[in-house]
Amino acid sequence: MVKQNIHQQVEVEYLKTDHCPLVNRQYSFFEIVYLISGKGFVRINGNRMAYRDGNLLLLTPDDRHHFEIVEATEFLLIRFSESYVRTYPWKSIHHLECLLYYATKLSGCVMRCKDDSRLVEMLVDSLLYGIKLGGAYQQDLEMNLVNAMIVIAARNIAKLRPGNVRDNTDKRILEIINHIERNIFTPCQLTAAAISNAFGISETYLGVYFKRQCGETIQQFISGYKIRLIEWRLKFSDLRINELADEFGFADGSHLNKFFKKQKGVSLTAYRQALTAS
Repeated sequence: MVKQNIHQQVEVEYLKTDHCPLVNRQYSFFEIVYLISGKGFVRINGNRMAYRDGNLLLLTPDDRHHFEIVEATEFLLIRFSESYVRTYPWKSIHHLECLLYYATKLSGCVMRCKDDSRLVEMLVDSLLYGIKLGGAYQQDLEMNLVNAMIVIAARNIAKLRPGNVRDNTDKRILEIINHIERNIFTPCQLTAAAISNAFGISETYLGVYFKRQCGETIQQFISGYKIRLIEWRLKFSDLRINELADEFGFADGSHLNKFFKKQKGVSLTAYRQALTAS
């Protein structure tokens, strides 16, 4: 699969279409997608969900995605490079790109705060007006509006991360958490020995340090994060239990079911059936 690139660090585009000519696309950049109007479905990393006006999606360079448009749809597309996120002097959000990458595990609308949703609407209106008007200083104004959209997306994504992870958490802990999130489907990279080796610290210190910073053991964090992803897959994908077990590195469906039931108190099948009935 050939990745699509952008020619500038930040690009903004308005698009109205009734079909999606490109399927299973993958980018070399981040893209904020705001749905202005229209109906349809979006597939991201094997998950499929309906979209509607007001949804804000964040696509990362790791995502495979395409839109299934049912009703002519208006998009505002904001594309920005990894280097832009990494080098911009954000005031209070450390390792912003790590936080944004968390969206790839969610595959849906990232907005969780109603007040932020209203703010996003105003920013979108301003960006659309700027595209139409053009003129002097438009690029500078556009960059500030885009930065506001990035920060709003980031702080809403932060609400979806485990509760004990704060924006001002120690830098090394954020790097360890990023390592866990990136390797969640590779159990051999999630052992205390593997993590200790990756970050050059002892296993004993790793356990004490992580619990002091996050309020839970590293294995509790890994299990909780894995459960959240499994719940998401049960809700938005049609993968069979054995396929889920293979994806998350379990020996078979029975082992995955035992793990899930211990954490949630119900079997995978019962959980999925409850989702279907609701």
